[in-house]
Amino acid sequence: MQNTLFFYLALLLVILFLVMLARRLKISYPIILVLGGLLLSFIPGLPVLHVEPELIFLLFLPPLLYEAAWYTSWKEFWKWRRVIGSFAFLIVILTASVIAFISQALIPGFTLALGFLLGAIISPPDAVSATSILKDISVPKRIVSILEGESLLNDASSLIVFRFALTAVVSGGFVFHEAITSFFVVIIMGTLVGLSVAVVFYAIHRWLPTTPSMDTVLTFIAPYMMYITAEKFHFSGVLAVVSGGLFLSHHSHTMLSHLSRIRGANVWATVGFALNGFIFMLIGLQLPVIVQQLGDHISLSEAIIYGLLISLVVIITRLLCVMGASIFTKFISRYITTADSNPGWRGPIIVGWAGMRGVVSLASALSIPLVLSNGEAFPQRNLILFITFTVILVTLVFQGLTLPYLIRWVNVQETDYPLSLAEQDFLIRRKLKREALKFIEEKYPSAGDTNELIKSLKLRLQSDITFLDYFHQPDVEEKWESENILSYREIMTNLFTQERQLLHTINKKAEVDEDVVRKHLTLLDLEEEKLRQQFEND
Repeated sequence: MQNTLFFYLALLLVILFLVMLARRLKISYPIILVLGGLLLSFIPGLPVLHVEPELIFLLFLPPLLYEAAWYTSWKEFWKWRRVIGSFAFLIVILTASVIAFISQALIPGFTLALGFLLGAIISPPDAVSATSILKDISVPKRIVSILEGESLLNDASSLIVFRFALTAVVSGGFVFHEAITSFFVVIIMGTLVGLSVAVVFYAIHRWLPTTPSMDTVLTFIAPYMMYITAEKFHFSGVLAVVSGGLFLSHHSHTMLSHLSRIRGANVWATVGFALNGFIFMLIGLQLPVIVQQLGDHISLSEAIIYGLLISLVVIITRLLCVMGASIFTKFISRYITTADSNPGWRGPIIVGWAGMRGVVSLASALSIPLVLSNGEAFPQRNLILFITFTVILVTLVFQGLTLPYLIRWVNVQETDYPLSLAEQDFLIRRKLKREALKFIEEKYPSAGDTNELIKSLKLRLQSDITFLDYFHQPDVEEKWESENILSYREIMTNLFTQERQLLHTINKKAEVDEDVVRKHLTLLDLEEEKLRQQFEND
């Protein structure tokens, strides 16, 4: 037990080191983690990790989906709902169909049912990889919103197709109309289950006497309850988590206190980072197991060729589907209102190239049973595993490394928002300060005359407005890096350091309670973060 714990702790340290290396090299950390896991797998004597697919689906998938749903903008999701829906369902099904027919024609002994099984496994892109790359690159908000929204739903559609294909392989039969009916039942009921569970947790947060710590624990329980409840009735656990997460996120301002939101966000950011790190590292570490399982039925060189060809098919199919969706949008906008009547080719080609595959594909492949119901070995299981791993590796590394260069070459411009994020930020902050000052002056006109605290508050608000007005001028970009601003930031940062040192000095006195000092240290941290956010020019 101690050796196992030591190994996983050491693995976590390696993950942290590789993420730091990725930040230094300015490369998306999922790429470095997969390559790092791949290199580690060649170390002699390293324990072989056998990933249990149930562990990924049950332990990793619910919190990662919930976190993604929680931080997804419902406004953007609804704005691009048609595009997201077509990408998450139609393109996934179309991709699975293309792969099914091509793999049947390409690979000896591959049936159409096995082709659909493979297609369902490798059809859904992984958004963690794409968004981690796009985070440090200037790209229109619509592209990020579409990729994030697509990732919330495409796992559900691919897993549903996977179920049907697996049933067809095991039973040897497939009834089309029953599959279509079951497909919609699984989707609709999965969504309703997620919303039902979410309403229960909303009531707990809203009306029971919870604390910030209890609220944070409840947010971790919720996705598991949504997923397990839906899967117990054979509905879509993925859609249950997504729909429930979107509902609770939309109502977080009414059901959670400000302290619960702050603490919860910090905890979830840390846990989400650790889970994603482990998952991408495990992908790379699976190589020896997958190669070993190929056996003598097919050579490694043949398996590599099949994997590369299928990877090429996956990439081309997504690009064609996305460009086709752009053309169709331009056509259909003549008859219905669309979010963008002329998508062009620049944005769609980025969305198409950002279709990296990830952990859901690997978990689906690993969940294929070893034997059929009659006791015979599952046909082509090891080759499906190897092809899946190859597709993940090729799309993640090749497309992931080239995506930033493609974005710079395409040079797509933001068209949805006339103002930059920095300008929007300043306008909102200035509007809030002005409205606050106006509210006090109109609602409590004489309070400042008799109450020194209110008078101080009004002076502080006026000072903040003056500070913001300094930026809201035509030459704001020149002022951004001006000597005054740089000097202000330096002085404020040094001031925070000086105040911390003073607090530590005060803490040495026996008559001072350390909890009081810690409270003021926390307030300083919040003030410093506020300063950083004020000057964060996106």
